Amino acid sequence: MRYGVVWIVLLALALVATPDAQQANYSPVQDGEPHGDPPYLLEEGWQPLLNGKDLAGWKPCDAAAPSEWFTTRSVRYEKYLGPTQLSGRPAASGVILNGKTGRTANLCTEQTFGDVELYLEFMLAKGSNSGVYLQGLYEVQIFDSFGTTDAMKTSDGGAVYHQWIDERGVGGAAPLVNASRRPGEWQSYQIWYRAPRFDASGKKTEPARMVRVLFNGQLVQKDVDVAGPTRAHLEIAEGAANPIMLQGDHGPVAFRNIYVRPLRPIVTR
Repeated sequence: MRYGVVWIVLLALALVATPDAQQANYSPVQDGEPHGDPPYLLEEGWQPLLNGKDLAGWKPCDAAAPSEWFTTRSVRYEKYLGPTQLSGRPAASGVILNGKTGRTANLCTEQTFGDVELYLEFMLAKGSNSGVYLQGLYEVQIFDSFGTTDAMKTSDGGAVYHQWIDERGVGGAAPLVNASRRPGEWQSYQIWYRAPRFDASGKKTEPARMVRVLFNGQLVQKDVDVAGPTRAHLEIAEGAANPIMLQGDHGPVAFRNIYVRPLRPIVTR
């Protein structure tokens, strides 16, 4: 009888110490942190696009569209009650979330950019879909590709998305590797982007280019020319400077630590 009591006590302690017992319906924001110091802490010239308090500097890309984006101190991944959900409580913070349903307006910077280096971190729910559009036109896909064993496609995480011409996908570039982490974990992109070039008459002489893309520290794109705006782009003309767009209408996604600096030559390590 004495041993039975001991085993019951040990079992109870084990349950208390089990993360799933402590977090019955979510993974907290600190789960799956990117490893190593991010570049904005190591290198000069980076400027934040989130002020740590609110959405100042950002606006719905369609001024007429209602926006449910808000700032939150933490993001919960509802992996038990609903694996396609992210949730958080509105609060002054540098973490932003695209509403309760993940179906809201796309978000654009008020500032415009040309050649730029961009770093950002994001979290997805299971099966979720988003994207970051350089100059609002050329998408680096954000997608839950964790566990995919098929050949990578232009719709997978880390891809340069395809154009949409005559009701079919054209061009784009699949990621070199599948670098996706589990849903509910923070992930990162570091993107070196060169804007298209134009002559004095305004004619495009060189296409936009994803010079390099690191996905969770792994190289997924290198020297990829983007012939024209990719699917679901902003309805604006290609140009020397345009806003950055975050897709908010394709599923739950959170962002934080969004930094930019002028494009510089890449130093390989």
